[in-house]
Amino acid sequence: MYMTKEKYKAYETDEIEVRFYAGRCEHAAECVKGLPAVFNVDNRPWIQPERASADEVAEVIERCPSGALQYTRK
Repeated sequence: MYMTKEKYKAYETDEIEVRFYAGRCEHAAECVKGLPAVFNVDNRPWIQPERASADEVAEVIERCPSGALQYTRK
């Protein structure tokens, strides 16, 4: 079975790793509307998971309809 390795950017804290797959993003803005302190396209980096609890970040990521945002708890 042939699998391609999809590129992503990772943003981490001690409790959670957030992965963003840009090629999947449908720009539904669930992340930006749901937790603007963490997901803000005007900031660099635009994802700053340290600005909220891991539970809050995970909850918003689970709303992402495209799967462009994913997370792993540490």
